Amino acid sequence: MFKLIFCLVCASVTVAPSSSCFHCFIDINDAVRMCWGYIMIAEDIRNVDECMMMVDRMFNFNQIVMDAARVGRGHDQTLKDIMLAEIMPMVEEFDQKTHDETVYEVRLKAAAEHFIAQASLLPRGFQVEGSVYSCRGCQYESCEFPLDCPVEEVVVGENNRTQMRCDVLFPLPGDIEVVWRYAETETQLLGLLKEVTVGVDRLYSIPSASPQHTGTYQCEIFTEGRSIVRLYFFLTGQQAQATSDPAATSLLRLPPPSLLTACLSGLLLLLLFSLG
Repeated sequence: MFKLIFCLVCASVTVAPSSSCFHCFIDINDAVRMCWGYIMIAEDIRNVDECMMMVDRMFNFNQIVMDAARVGRGHDQTLKDIMLAEIMPMVEEFDQKTHDETVYEVRLKAAAEHFIAQASLLPRGFQVEGSVYSCRGCQYESCEFPLDCPVEEVVVGENNRTQMRCDVLFPLPGDIEVVWRYAETETQLLGLLKEVTVGVDRLYSIPSASPQHTGTYQCEIFTEGRSIVRLYFFLTGQQAQATSDPAATSLLRLPPPSLLTACLSGLLLLLLFSLG
């Protein structure tokens, strides 16, 4: 009988997501032991498969659990210890004993909440560490940003104010240093970029853009002397468009004052000659 239940559970795990925080750290044999005595109240029958589906709801399809488990490199073992501390007491307590589904729901919900609370206290993955742990694949994944990001083109009107922000999609430590550099051409070669500012300001502003501001701007973020990320912006200018107002256009086409004076003088002389 136990062998049949084990086969059914294995089949249900196969069709369910192949990896999750629960599946990453809890052995299938222990999962079966925990779910052995799951009783469905309405039918008054024991159903291991329903228990595993409840585990899916509490852990495997719970995005809060998945997000809490995205910890920095080297902390996956601590993550496993937290999960074992929540689940293994239930395994020992429920093995070969029956409990109705409400008992399982209360205990599994509490275990998920405790896991979230403790896992959330672990260090998150900074870019310098290269990756974060993911229960979705039971492995480390690369961060959203490579060290050198693609050049972002920024077009700004002449004499307009422009700002560039050194923003990233992952959390930053508190002791960062930001270096801004500039080159007159579009480039990602560090040798061509000259240092402009050093500090903690991730915002770079140009009050009034002009052709001399055209070029590549690079911001690099450091923590404890190590580079986290480098972002590039290529700034180009845009001349103000001519006005479409006909009156303004006619004014722009008037001849210069000296030419107007000469024309008026000639007309006056012709008028005097015509009058004798």
